[in-house]
Amino acid sequence: MDLQKPPPPPAQPEGCLVVAVRLPVRIVVLVLVVPVRMVWDALVVAGRMLRDTVLRPLGRALLWAGRALFVWPFVALWRYVLVPVGRALAWLGNVLVVVPAVWFHRWVLTPVGHAVAWLARGVGAGLAWVYARVLCPVGNAVTWLLKGVGAVLAAIGVGTYTAVAWLLRYLFVIPARWLYTWVLAPVGRAVAWCARGVGALLGLLVTGVGLALYWTARVLFVLPALALWRWVLAPVGRFLALVAREVGEALGHAWRVAGRISRAVGRVLGTLFRWIFVEPVRWVYRTVLTPVGHVVRDAVLRPVAAGLRAVGRATREALATARDTVRQARAEFRRMLFGAAPRPEAVDRREPVAGDTRTLGRSTTALTKD
Repeated sequence: MDLQKPPPPPAQPEGCLVVAVRLPVRIVVLVLVVPVRMVWDALVVAGRMLRDTVLRPLGRALLWAGRALFVWPFVALWRYVLVPVGRALAWLGNVLVVVPAVWFHRWVLTPVGHAVAWLARGVGAGLAWVYARVLCPVGNAVTWLLKGVGAVLAAIGVGTYTAVAWLLRYLFVIPARWLYTWVLAPVGRAVAWCARGVGALLGLLVTGVGLALYWTARVLFVLPALALWRWVLAPVGRFLALVAREVGEALGHAWRVAGRISRAVGRVLGTLFRWIFVEPVRWVYRTVLTPVGHVVRDAVLRPVAAGLRAVGRATREALATARDTVRQARAEFRRMLFGAAPRPEAVDRREPVAGDTRTLGRSTTALTKD
């Protein structure tokens, strides 16, 4: 097994016509394709920007709106309306239909079915006795009688068939065979020999006419058409195929070259845009707006925020004090109108002392007390 790659086939040499057609075609196609490729790249960039900045947020907003208008109402309808109603209907169906049907089947249909089955078994036993004791003997007798009658009829039929067959053989079959052998067969052979001769004669005539028409059509149509194809249409077709191939290759080459040119132009425009707009804006933001923002944050926003927080704390303390005052005033007013609320009596939850103390050696409980 040879592991080395075979050498590539040698390139076919190109004629001067190919070189003469290729260069002007590529120049013309490049001049025509470069503006188209630049417009195409600009449209691609604009489309991507439109997709990222407009269409995608719009699609997300429409998706959220569609969910809010169509999906969520139906989900809520299904979850909070249809499912409870379905469960209620299922419970009603079970109570009103299934339970009565089960009761009716168990206590009505099943006993009736058992009774009908018992009656059917009794009727079947009676019919079986009638069949075994009455119908079978009668059927056997009828069968024996029919067998005897059938044997007599079969003997009569065999004799009749033999007589009719002998008559047909000697009245029709033997005369028909003699007529076919000595009359129809010789006449048919003579007619077939005449037909073969006439067919051979007609074949010779048709062959001669066909050869004459073939050579006439060949001389008048085929040879001129072949010469036209070989010396006119084939060279013109090869030239047009060469032009089409070169135009296709030129379009591909020009499209790739135009893409590189468009990319270079885009980079130049991007660099100019960055130098003219982005870098000045970045410099202004970095050297002017950022220090000014820090100064405003440290000198204005932070003191204002601290003051607002202090005001908020003071306001919350004042509100808490006002709530306590209002609560005390309301309690005093209720005490003036309805009197002081009774205080609950203190309950001594300690263990009993002195003689009531529980011990292990004395019977002081309610069950063991003397």
